[in-house]
Amino acid sequence: MLNKEMLSEMTKLGVRPALFERGTGNMWTEPYIANQMLSAHLDQGTDAASRREEMIEKTIAFINKRIAKGSTVLDLGCGPGLYTERLCESGHSVTGIDFSENSINYARGSAERKGLEIDYVCKNFFDMEYDGCYDVAMQIYGEIGTFSDKDRDKILSLIKRALKPGGIFIFDVPVPSKVHEASKVEKNWYVGTKGFWRPEAHLVLEERVYYENNIKVDQFIVVDDKEVVTYRNWFHDYTKETIEPVVLAAGFSKVQVTDNLFEEKDKNDPEWITVVAYNTRK
Repeated sequence: MLNKEMLSEMTKLGVRPALFERGTGNMWTEPYIANQMLSAHLDQGTDAASRREEMIEKTIAFINKRIAKGSTVLDLGCGPGLYTERLCESGHSVTGIDFSENSINYARGSAERKGLEIDYVCKNFFDMEYDGCYDVAMQIYGEIGTFSDKDRDKILSLIKRALKPGGIFIFDVPVPSKVHEASKVEKNWYVGTKGFWRPEAHLVLEERVYYENNIKVDQFIVVDDKEVVTYRNWFHDYTKETIEPVVLAAGFSKVQVTDNLFEEKDKNDPEWITVVAYNTRK
């Protein structure tokens, strides 16, 4: 039975969070959930954590058309190496960086089994210190859109610094949904005996909260017999008109935006746009 302390904590956590306020838990580093996340990355039946193999292959084809063979490539948030391995097999020299020890360990093991020489770094990419090392940097599946404006600008600055003169940064972001009401809240709850969040009985209160400027958060309050923990996934959707000035303000010399990351013909009403940002040549 819930005690007064738990009910008080749930009430406090259920208040509309401030923009990009972090939760009290971390799904990327907590051992049980980290294993669940790894399974989701590798699951070919869903796009929940990573895109499925068909879309990954199309993304690699998109990238390979725009970079020279033998390029030095930095994959930010590389996860279990789904893109890094394919890029290495395409003839590039690849570094993957991710702060999930679970994902990096899997990626290293997979590369070793396949005989691929890939440099994997277990580190928060906000702490990276590369200076003019890479021809290409990439961050795929909308991670730029999970950052506050301040963190977004910081990572763009770090990426620009990591690139060689004339290097490029390729990333994608989701576009705003047709229905986005700043005052809107969607809620759901369920009880599980074992699931994504916990290996034992637990209660999940989940909600999506919308904000102005095409920002939203998915919040999950997880309650078990020991504690109340909240997890938050923030999303900032962009259009061509809103992402271009942000990238140019970070010092990139040119920006190209396309809605055709997967090289699909007759694609209507795209949910994503892809950005290719060019570093200034000396």
